[in-house]
Amino acid sequence: MFQKLKPPKEGEKIEFVAGKLMVPDNPIIPFFKGDGIGLDVVPAAIKVLERAAELIGKSITWFEIYAGEEAYKLYGNHLPEDTLNAIREFRVALKGPLTTPVGGGYRSLNVTIRQVLDLYANVRPIYYLRGVPSPVKEPEKVNFVIFRENTEDVYAGIEWQRGGKETLKLIEILEKEFGTKIRRDSGIGIKIISEFATKRLVRLAIKFAIENKRRSITLVHKGNIMKFTEGAFRDWGYEVAKQEFGEFCITEDELISKFEGKNPEGKIVVKDRLADNMFQQIILRSEEYDVIALPNLNGDYLSDAAAALVGGLGIAPGSDIGDGIAVFEPIHGSAPKYAGQNKVNPSAQILSGALMFEWLGWKKASEMIKKAVEMTIQQKTVTYDLHRQIGGKIVGTMEFAEEVIKNLETL
Repeated sequence: MFQKLKPPKEGEKIEFVAGKLMVPDNPIIPFFKGDGIGLDVVPAAIKVLERAAELIGKSITWFEIYAGEEAYKLYGNHLPEDTLNAIREFRVALKGPLTTPVGGGYRSLNVTIRQVLDLYANVRPIYYLRGVPSPVKEPEKVNFVIFRENTEDVYAGIEWQRGGKETLKLIEILEKEFGTKIRRDSGIGIKIISEFATKRLVRLAIKFAIENKRRSITLVHKGNIMKFTEGAFRDWGYEVAKQEFGEFCITEDELISKFEGKNPEGKIVVKDRLADNMFQQIILRSEEYDVIALPNLNGDYLSDAAAALVGGLGIAPGSDIGDGIAVFEPIHGSAPKYAGQNKVNPSAQILSGALMFEWLGWKKASEMIKKAVEMTIQQKTVTYDLHRQIGGKIVGTMEFAEEVIKNLETL
């Protein structure tokens, strides 16, 4: 199966049987450091995750795989089949940040991993850790989970460069067949939003809301302008709620007309908001939002903006989820100028690991990690980025992880 990798002999594989994840007490978990500061934050996170697993009677056998510059040195390829096969085989991976060239160069490895492995939901919980500086007055009101569709929209990568033979041919076809006027010096990209991809994303979001006793789901779109893509996303989302989860869901209109605006016990309110309006909504009325489902590009924008409400990308975890397969990664980028300096904040990588534990069913360990990170920040033993805002004792990347472990052991 593998060209240059040797899977560990210890540990057991996670299995996906009859739609359910079967997680042993000693799973094999692939990981890769990626680029830039991944070389610093991933080892720090692994140290915390190992100790948290031990504290609940579990163990992890790590399996190092490669992507980004390290992979290119080893394989001559930034994303080798070995890496993709390892994630397929073992069902999960802890991922460091990867560099994506702007304008030219190779295609985004992040997008490629999501599409090739059909990790169709980018799931990002946005919540506040006490002690973290925030630009809003009441960051504790921010507590929602973003479900961003991961495989379509303009991220499908179907585009043509300005002046190319195919570009000019497409412009000609659009003009002749559909009467569309396009300037000949245009680059062209196609936006794709399908019923299938939309419904499976919204279905996953509703299941999450039911399992975690969340109060509402908001479908975010720009359907007033892009009626047959983002408008369809909205319509298909409502269809899933009504047709598949009618026992659990009511619409916002029904909430007002039938229940006088008071959410009945055990019901999830399904509503929708225009994407541009939603940016102010998460700032001014953040407590009204709980689970948010939206197309790919809007999801990228909104999740980064939302992370700013609770302190920024340095503490924001993320995940890419498919059916019985998932990759866990911080939202932040690779920041190559800080690589190898043992300087940057590993919180986002650590909390991405906590999110992985939650997906594995190790919820106690996940909550312990979140609490320990919060305690460490409240004690003001922090890396340079937080130190310049709150003061206290400045520590390096690995030293911060060690402080988190000390707090873990007190819980």
